[in-house]
Amino acid sequence: MKQHTIGFIGAGNMASAILNGALQSGIFKGEQICIFDVLEEKCRPFAQKGVVVCGSSIELIKKCDMVVLAVKPQIYPGVLEEIKETVTNQHVLISIAAGISTGYIQSAIGFECKVVRVMPNTPLLLGCGATALSKCSCVTDSEFQIVSQLFSACGIVEILPESQMNAIIAVHGSSPAYVYRLAKAVIDGAVQQGIDSQVAAKLFIQTIKGSAMMLEQSGQTPDELIQMVASPGGTTLAALREMDETGFDESIQKAMEACTKRAEELGK
Repeated sequence: MKQHTIGFIGAGNMASAILNGALQSGIFKGEQICIFDVLEEKCRPFAQKGVVVCGSSIELIKKCDMVVLAVKPQIYPGVLEEIKETVTNQHVLISIAAGISTGYIQSAIGFECKVVRVMPNTPLLLGCGATALSKCSCVTDSEFQIVSQLFSACGIVEILPESQMNAIIAVHGSSPAYVYRLAKAVIDGAVQQGIDSQVAAKLFIQTIKGSAMMLEQSGQTPDELIQMVASPGGTTLAALREMDETGFDESIQKAMEACTKRAEELGK
C-alpha cells in the first residue's frame, strides 16, 4: 500500500485528537504528519511529538497528499482560496466541518478534487468518538480505507451517502450537547429539591454510562428499556407522562430539524 503523508490545517482540539489517534494507532508516524495553524504557539506541542510544523497552508499542501481541513466552517472560504492553486488531483481533502459539502469544496478549489466528508463528535477527544464518513467517487477505496482507519482509532465509524451527512449531525455531532443539557436539567432539578449538586452529578453521570451500556448490550429497543424502568402506577411513569404533556419528544425532534437546517445554510 502507498505510504501516505497527512497534514492538518488547524491545530485545535479536534485536530489534536485525530492526530494523537493516528500516532497511537501507528497509522502514521510523526515524520508523516504535518500541521499548520495561524497561531504558531498552538503547533509547538506537536513538534515535541515529532510532527512537522509548517509555516503556511501552502507549504503543508506541498508536503502532504492527505489534508484534514480542521477549521471552523466560517474559515473555509479563506483557506480554500489560499490553497486552491496548490491542490492537485493527487490530494485527498478531508473536511470535518458541519454543513460543508463536497460540491462546495470542489467549486472553491476549481475542479473535481478528491474529498472525504467527515462528521466526528467531541467524545473523539477521549478516544470514544462516533464519526460518519462519505466520499466522492474519485477517492479510491484504498485512500478511503486510510481515512476510515484514522477515525476508527478514535472511536466508531459509520459510512453514509453524502445526501445524509447534514441530517446525521443532529444524531451524533450535536447530540452530545443534548445529553449535557439533560444532565444540567436533572442536576438543577435535584438542587431545587435539596440534593447536593455534586452528589446528583455523580449519580446521574453513572446513570448515563449504565444506560448507554444497556442500549448497546441488552439487545432491547429504547421502548422496551423504558418499559423495564416504568412500572405501572410508579414514579417513572408519572415523570414520563409529564414529559408527554410538555412535548419532550417533539422538542428533541424539532431541535434536530433546526440542526439540519443550519447545516444546509452553512453549506451555501
